[in-house]
This record gives sequence, structure tokens and C-alpha cells, in this order.
Amino acid sequence: MKKIPSFTVNHLTLRRGVYVSRQDAVGGDIVTTFDVRMKEPNREPALHINALHAIEHLAATFLRNHPAWAERVIYWGPMGCLTGNYLILRGDLTSREIIPLLVETFEFVADFEGDIPGATPRDCGNYRLMDLNIAKWEARKYLDEVLRNISEDQLSYPD
Repeated sequence: MKKIPSFTVNHLTLRRGVYVSRQDAVGGDIVTTFDVRMKEPNREPALHINALHAIEHLAATFLRNHPAWAERVIYWGPMGCLTGNYLILRGDLTSREIIPLLVETFEFVADFEGDIPGATPRDCGNYRLMDLNIAKWEARKYLDEVLRNISEDQLSYPD
């Protein structure tokens, strides 16, 4: 069976960053999938699932309500390996173009106070699997260490 493209990325040298994972033509539009990589694969501990789940709820809510981007947001969700998230947006976009949006998103998560949206038994299939404090800490770490000073090599997959 042929390997899918995301399994051909060299995870031994992949750094934290924001990468175009793929672009697809869908109904006359281009859809861009971004790899929002918060942890270096196999070299640092993965995100705690409770943090990742809380980040998912907060980021998805923020993005789908964003005044300029909401209509382009298709999906935000965690990677199975727990090292980041996928963001799927309508449009032929580059990683550099969405950095301001991701800065806003991670600021929202890092500064969030109150009840996590959708964290109730009625709204979520595993509503107790969330930790706001760890989510805020991870969001702030990614924001300060990666997004605010992102370099060109953190915007394109390594060879």
C-alpha cells in the first residue's frame, strides 16, 4: 500500500512550526491543510491529551467565530500523535499568511478564563478529558517560543 504524504515527512528533523501539509481542489476551491506542530516529534514529550482536548475546544470555537476568517475555517483538530493540530482553511494559502491568525488563536487560548466552550456532558463525548491550566501553559509556550519569532525553516517541511 502506498504511504500517504504525511507519513513521508521526516519526523526526525521536523521542528515546531506551521507547515502546509497539503492542498486539495474541492468543488472549485483550493483547501489548504496546515500542520500546526507544537512539539518536536519523538524528541520531546507529546502534548497531554487533557491539554490538547481543551485547546481543540477553545481554538475551534475561536476560529469559527473569527470576524475575518470564520467563513474560511473548515476544521481544527488534534493530530493522533499528540504533537500538534491540523487547521484546514478554504483558500490557496501559505504558512506565513496564517501566522497572525494563529497568534490571535493561541493568545485567546493562553488568556482564556471561564468555562471551556462545549465542555459539558451534553455537548462533548468526553467532557472531563480537559485541563484548562495545562492548555493555557502549552498555548503560551508555543506562542512565545514559536509563533512570535517563527523562522523560515519553521514554515516549510524539512527535506
